[in-house]
Amino acid sequence: MPETVKTWSVYLIQCGDGSLYCGMSNDVARRISEHQAQGPKCARYLRGKIPLQLVYQREIGSRSKAAREELRIKSLHRNAKLKLVSET
Repeated sequence: MPETVKTWSVYLIQCGDGSLYCGMSNDVARRISEHQAQGPKCARYLRGKIPLQLVYQREIGSRSKAAREELRIKSLHRNAKLKLVSET
């Protein structure tokens, strides 16, 4: 049986200190759980910044396209990121 291809997504998390974190994953729910658990698979930036809230998620498709979109979002100023969140 062929393995199912998972769609890659980009996401934004709002941290307890108000900062925004951008990431990408092919299983956003699992990745958010890893961040929330604050364990070894949590992104270093997010450690100690709980509570974490998923505020934006967008399916992109391939991993390379998701990486490009993640880089684009990371390069935006905070206000542009907040606008992106409010438009969803």
